[in-house]
Amino acid sequence: MDEGLKLLAQQLWDARRNGGTVDPSAHRLPASKEEAYAVQHEIIAQSGSQPCGYKIGSTSKEAQAILGTHEPGAGVLLRFFVHESPARLCVRADHRPAVEAEFAFRIARDLPPRPTPYAQAEVSAAVDCVAGSIEVVGSRFAGGLGQQGRLLTTADSSANIALVVGPWHRWRDQDLRRHAVAMSIDGVPRGAGTGEDVLGNPLHALSWLAQLLSDNGRGLKAGDIVATGTCTGLDAVGPGSAACADFGSLGCVEIEFAPRAI
Repeated sequence: MDEGLKLLAQQLWDARRNGGTVDPSAHRLPASKEEAYAVQHEIIAQSGSQPCGYKIGSTSKEAQAILGTHEPGAGVLLRFFVHESPARLCVRADHRPAVEAEFAFRIARDLPPRPTPYAQAEVSAAVDCVAGSIEVVGSRFAGGLGQQGRLLTTADSSANIALVVGPWHRWRDQDLRRHAVAMSIDGVPRGAGTGEDVLGNPLHALSWLAQLLSDNGRGLKAGDIVATGTCTGLDAVGPGSAACADFGSLGCVEIEFAPRAI
């Protein structure tokens, strides 16, 4: 990686840790998916946190429209930023935070790199548990998510601020396509949807990730947590607000946002 991209990674990590935003016009920016993921992995190295899974982004038509893309993207989840519900978190207004209700999977056994594609049935058989989750997203680039596109969002840890996971339930090859999810902010109903909003089925998103990681020589590993993308769109939050995602039989996921960033 060249020095320009290393500097970008350092400033994105500093903004995530300490607040503030990065002016994209002042930096050498990634020109390809490979460079965008390289910046993301440099941020992981600088963070000192242990990876514990992945988040998948732009899996809904709304999210793809915001980023001006027709394909998903992935980000590595860091243990620093993964929490159990109910959670109390700090967010920074300059990152323009929003919440997304997402199905999350926990992987039971490795899906290592291989030359042949993974069938969805193989991916489903590797799942241990399913849970509802809320991903808190935002942009460390000035201008917010709508200004960045897929490459810069991928470089910026795929816009992840935090992931809050609800109770885990044993996986029995469930059909999540018509499983309803509803988000409320400060008790007011906001976004709603079903698993079908996630590439037609959250398992499609998980299968996409398994293939991406296989192609990149990484693979999914037992114990990985994977958040599969929003069912409810993006709902803005800020210091002092509270979010609740109702996943029906999978339970509720709750976050209280501290009145001010620390």
